[in-house]
Order: sequence, then structure tokens, then C-alpha cells
Amino acid sequence: MYYVIQVTPGKETETEKYIMERVSKELYTSCFHPMRHVRKKFHGEWRDRHEKLLPGYVFISSENVEELYLDLKRIPVMTKLLGWEKEFIAALTDQETMWLEKIVSADRAGKMSGDVPLSRIEVKENEEVKILSGPLKDMDGMIKRINLHKRKAEVEVEFLGRKTILHLGIEMIRKK
Repeated sequence: MYYVIQVTPGKETETEKYIMERVSKELYTSCFHPMRHVRKKFHGEWRDRHEKLLPGYVFISSENVEELYLDLKRIPVMTKLLGWEKEFIAALTDQETMWLEKIVSADRAGKMSGDVPLSRIEVKENEEVKILSGPLKDMDGMIKRINLHKRKAEVEVEFLGRKTILHLGIEMIRKK
């Protein structure tokens, strides 16, 4: 199950480092903050960049959340484990887990890496967009808008009980 740790924006990497150093490895399987791959145009040239997808949030997966919480309390940069109320910690819902696992890459061991790769798209003559590969594949109902000029797709997801717009990078393979 995945849980969300709220941290001060900009402290995501530091929080992950503390968790890896101070929390027992047996208590969690992965810890990451999603980083989206985007392309931005600077002075007429497209450049690859990596940006935080959800600033201020670190995701951690665990099957023993009570012991994990006790270890996490020792980390100085941690703000709070979201959903903690009266000895109960709420995990991400099945729907939230589905989109998270869909957009975030896993490493060879199946552990979430935190990387959100570009989706490859094709634009046809009639301006119809076809998703060829990547996190946007099979997310048709969630895609609200594709901005070809900025090479971004807006995807609406349910996150922590409210609708949230995620901006994911796209790569245009060809225009037919």
C-alpha cells in the first residue's frame, strides 16, 4: 500500500535521504517523489528537464505502517504522514494507486523509481491526437487537454480526496 508524507516543498529529496538512512529497510519497499520529464523550448531549442510532479509530497509503500510511522517520527524534516488519525493511517485509494502506478516508472526490481517519462504522441492531419506510448496510454477519460505548443498534457486525477490537475510531458513523434 502507498502512503503520502507531506513535507515542506523543496525538502522531498532530503526527506527521502533521511528515510533511506534512518528507517529500517524492512518497513518499506519504495520511497520516492514523482519527477516528470518535460521538454521546454529555450532560445528556439528543445531541452529536456525534470520537474517535481507533486511538490511537497513523498510517497512510501509499506505493509507494516504502524511500525513505519514510529520510525518516521524520528525524521526531522517530516511534516506529517497524511491520513494519520487516532492510530489509523489512510492509504491511497485503489483509484489513486492505479494512476500513480500508471504514470510512475518501476525499476528492474519492480520498485517505483519516481520517474514520470514522456508520452509519445502522433498528431494526424485532422488534429486528432493518438497516444502511442508512455503514462498517458489508456488514460483517455482522464486527459483534459493536450497543449502541443508547450508539449504538455493536463490529466485530472483524484488525489487526497480532491480533483487535481497533473501536467505530464509529451513528445510528438510525427505529424501526419
